[in-house]
Amino acid sequence: MRLGIAVNDIATEWADYTTTHLAMAATNLGHEVWYMGMGDFVYAADESVHAHATAVPCKRYRASHVYLDRLRSSNARRECIDLAGLDVLLLRNDPAEDVIHRPWARLAGINFGRLAARHGVLVLNDPGGLSHATNKMYLQAFPERVRPRTLISRNRDDIKAFIRDQGGTAVLKPLAGSGGRNVFLVSPAERGNLNQIIEAILAEGYIIAQQYLPEAAAGDVRLFLMDGEPLMSGGRYAAFRRVRRSGDADIRNNMTAGGVAQKVQITDAMLEVAHTVGPKLKQDGMFLVGLDIVGDKLMEINVFSPGGLMGASELEGRNFAREVIHALERKVEPGQPR
Repeated sequence: MRLGIAVNDIATEWADYTTTHLAMAATNLGHEVWYMGMGDFVYAADESVHAHATAVPCKRYRASHVYLDRLRSSNARRECIDLAGLDVLLLRNDPAEDVIHRPWARLAGINFGRLAARHGVLVLNDPGGLSHATNKMYLQAFPERVRPRTLISRNRDDIKAFIRDQGGTAVLKPLAGSGGRNVFLVSPAERGNLNQIIEAILAEGYIIAQQYLPEAAAGDVRLFLMDGEPLMSGGRYAAFRRVRRSGDADIRNNMTAGGVAQKVQITDAMLEVAHTVGPKLKQDGMFLVGLDIVGDKLMEINVFSPGGLMGASELEGRNFAREVIHALERKVEPGQPR
């Protein structure tokens, strides 16, 4: 299998990223893996689509940091490849990372992914589905019973009225964002800072005001879905609980904001959330996603490069990245549904 992986930029990848572990798992299974950044695509005059791509030397790798070092080394293969020659193109870039400094790159993966799909390449997650999920409003397409009460607005009075309706406590965050940036828990004690909080988030666009769930104090659960079903290996779920560090007053549990991953017992309520949203995610071509669940509510659906698969693998003693690659192998077999 020839696998392409589109990321924001190879230089900004990390060894513990899910993307690195997917790439290493594919390489170790004997597949040809090509990395490309958002600035590496080419639409040629003959309407073919190429990418200036990089691949590691073909061998087995045990450590992800070694894999990434080899990818950036002078020994790496660098070629301009025809995307039509790929079996699968994984879109693993995060548009939110490029909003401020590289706005031209924000939709490059989706746009060139669509072109690759026209040439018969299996593109995942589906670029058409991703175009509908470029911000957190995608969550509102799912049944009300699995999501918290939500207001989306840029009007300060609307936002303040929503907070009052919630008893003075709510979560505010930007509609377009990731990694827990500019996420605030507003309570009556912070009323004096409310205007400054709103102003800070408005600089990024629309604001999501969301019902605060007290269960969030114990952290949230990241549960991976693959093809609309919970990702499992050997009877273990690809999941973990994200909690803030002991003594940290920061409400964000995101790993990029200093959160800590802990082993979690998946409950029937969590599985009900997964089974409620799974069919639509599969219909939308969302091959690999991360659900962020608090209690029986879905806080976010991460469809762009959901992270943490390595942490789940370490906690559960399973290689979930390998399961994902095996699923891709089945998809490219002749006669198999994609």
